[in-house]
Amino acid sequence: MSEPTSRSRRSMLFGLGAASGGALLAALPGTAQGQAPTEEPGAVTSLQDRQPYLGAHQAGVATPRQAMGLVVAFDVLATTRADLERLFHLLTDRIAFLTQGGTPPMIDPKFPPPDSGLMGPVVAPDNLSITVGVGASLFDERFGLAAKKPLQLSRMPQFPNDALSEEICHGDLMVQICSNTLDSNLHALRDIVKNTPDLLMVRWKQEGFVPPPRALGEKQSSPRNLLGFKDGTANPDHSDEAEMKRLVWVQADSAEPAWAVGGTYAVVRIIRNFVERWDRTPLQEQEAIMGRHKPNGAPLGGKNELDLPVYGDDPEGKRTPLDSHIRLANPRTQEARKNLILRRPFNYSNGVTKSGQLDMGLLFICFQSDLAAGFAHVQGRLNGEPLEEYIKPVGGGYFFILPGMPDKSAFLGQSLLEATA
Repeated sequence: MSEPTSRSRRSMLFGLGAASGGALLAALPGTAQGQAPTEEPGAVTSLQDRQPYLGAHQAGVATPRQAMGLVVAFDVLATTRADLERLFHLLTDRIAFLTQGGTPPMIDPKFPPPDSGLMGPVVAPDNLSITVGVGASLFDERFGLAAKKPLQLSRMPQFPNDALSEEICHGDLMVQICSNTLDSNLHALRDIVKNTPDLLMVRWKQEGFVPPPRALGEKQSSPRNLLGFKDGTANPDHSDEAEMKRLVWVQADSAEPAWAVGGTYAVVRIIRNFVERWDRTPLQEQEAIMGRHKPNGAPLGGKNELDLPVYGDDPEGKRTPLDSHIRLANPRTQEARKNLILRRPFNYSNGVTKSGQLDMGLLFICFQSDLAAGFAHVQGRLNGEPLEEYIKPVGGGYFFILPGMPDKSAFLGQSLLEATA
């Protein structure tokens, strides 16, 4: 696979395209302990569902997970602070319109239309959330931001089981786009790309989906991953503001730069599942690897999905193996409570590999205020687990989700730019 196109070459290609094209118009299985999610991913919803885009935090983190998700990473083509600020203003304007919906303006048909038309003449909000994060590479010498980089923000390292492909890793800017339908996500992505041709270049993207509950009368809403196990049973309750404050949102008394208060660290991992191999593995071995019963998601020895795993009377792992995924990821001790993360993953299916295998897996996304205590610590416990025979992380990155916009006079990234002025 070829290396990513350099920024200078991308800038040159943009210049050629703009000159010839005329003017262009300037969204792993459970690792935490807590209440089950309250939403029902994949349920029938309305195109008029609407998420707020203003507030102390960006939407798309503690927002109930929508049925469809998309993550796209960009290289920033801007070369000056003025252009970087223009980029943040443009993103703010597009997020305001796309998430709230409306009718695109009419213009002279001799010019490119202001909207792709994918949603028809009126853009419905469709429960859309657009969440913007920044990568460590944005804090290089270009914009004078280095002194205010979030303390733990770095390029995502390669863990022992990873086979990371550089062209689907990292990025200056990350945008998570989620809504009820795939069309809304693609419409939002195309709108952002259309309006930022001299400021952003797509580096990589990954689409995903959340399957709806399948069993009639099934009360627990945790969807299944593509290994067939319920995923997210033990996720912290995103509606618990105190828990989100403790685990997810950067607080004023933290060591992080003051501008980062209200933001959070995001980890994105594209994790391929070797489903052919998994589907030929005996059920009892699958359940031992996961630590849960496959049909109903109950922990081994339990009866219901929401039963809390008990390890105190099983020191040798005779009931729940010591190296099972749920036991390694969360040993259910008081100390482990500080390592909880808010997971918001999506399944993905990308077609077929060159070797004729199904290319599908998990678009893993999680949020935490302390990256070292959160994902990095949990991943350290999981290194070498038996599940690694069936999964292979191939892409993603670490990003810092910018604080929200408190009112319409604010713009995305404003606190960062003001802190580095």
